[in-house]
Amino acid sequence: MTYDTEAKATGPAQFGLYQPQFRTDVTTMRALARTAEDSGYDSFWLMDHLLTPGAPPCDTLESWTLLTALATATSTIRLGHLVGCNPLRPPALLAKMAATVDQISDGRLDLGLGWGSVDEELTRFGLGTSSRRQRAEQLGETLEILEAMWTGRPFDHVGRHFTLRGAYGLPVPVQGRIPVHLGGAGRQLTMPLVARYADWWNCVGSARHRLEELAPLRGSARISAQYAVGLAATRAEREPVAEATSRRLPEWAWGRALTGTPDELVARFLEERARGVELFIVRFHDFGRPETVELFAREVAAVVRGVRAADGLREPQPRQGT
Repeated sequence: MTYDTEAKATGPAQFGLYQPQFRTDVTTMRALARTAEDSGYDSFWLMDHLLTPGAPPCDTLESWTLLTALATATSTIRLGHLVGCNPLRPPALLAKMAATVDQISDGRLDLGLGWGSVDEELTRFGLGTSSRRQRAEQLGETLEILEAMWTGRPFDHVGRHFTLRGAYGLPVPVQGRIPVHLGGAGRQLTMPLVARYADWWNCVGSARHRLEELAPLRGSARISAQYAVGLAATRAEREPVAEATSRRLPEWAWGRALTGTPDELVARFLEERARGVELFIVRFHDFGRPETVELFAREVAAVVRGVRAADGLREPQPRQGT
């Protein structure tokens, strides 16, 4: 297969762990974030919903409050949402929350945002009935307001959806400007916002097969992508792990899963790297058991990081002891 040269990865490979916070508790999430940090993951990601989409009523922890707890429980790993739901919060409040968490984490926040695609959630919780195009417009204005708030200087904003006069954001983020990740794959509503505002374009798993088609629309944004991962410690475990992955993380939502032993997954992620992906956001078939998180970091992520982007799909060097 040949790939668009504009989508070639140039920076070092990064790995993030996505762990949606439903049917869990704060203690468990703190422990998993620390495990990810200790194992060498670059980032740790939450979902941002008032309910768990597609699930019956269950415990679903509020994301920003939880993110604050994780910021105080960790020290080096970057933190964020994959992705934040823009309609849940007014832009000025969101800017203030993000700057505060960036202060708490000493500059480790990445701000993931989307325009809010779960219509039923917004209706159920009284958050309006605006169209998807209107919500995309609102996200564009939010991004403009965030940029202005993070300067700390007073500003006015008069838009179609929001009006602010003499607004300012203090304190400013530790980073100055917080990196923005925009998630989605819509050519008309999402990709124009990515090209204009984003540091990172997050390609959802269900759209990874369209990455070559969409990547030229991203502007200068770097590429991250979501992956359902079934990690089998041995070849004998490969089939049951693949079955569990397809059942728990279906292809319609997550795209085709990457499953196999560590060596097999190294080859698959190097193929994805050749497509231009720099940040791999993974969700595991067993919902993040610590031993799986650690094994993947040690036997897959570390090896992929050791292969330079310019080397393309060359075989990785054998690991010590194999």
